[in-house]
Amino acid sequence: MDLENQKRVKEFAEEFGPENVIVVIGAAEGEAAGLAAETVTAGDPTYAGPLTGVSLGLAVYHICEDVVKNEVDPAIYDEQISMMEMVLDVDDIAKEMESIRSQYSKY
Repeated sequence: MDLENQKRVKEFAEEFGPENVIVVIGAAEGEAAGLAAETVTAGDPTYAGPLTGVSLGLAVYHICEDVVKNEVDPAIYDEQISMMEMVLDVDDIAKEMESIRSQYSKY
């Protein structure tokens, strides 16, 4: 997750309260999704950005997880995401996201 996005996430958590912020990730690989998820829950593991040492514990999901997918208008999901979903290892991504949530998410 780039430094500007870390800054935005931190500002939203401060403004609205971390219990009111959900982060939806769209990374193409489980490892990349997991790194972004860890950043917004446990803090920046690379020690390079605004979330270094900041454990927000935010709720975090991938756009291809059913819990998120079921909340999106099916026509929009089909138009914007379904083509990518066909080439992603959705099971690997979901497994990685669940692992991060179970370890670090407070909400």
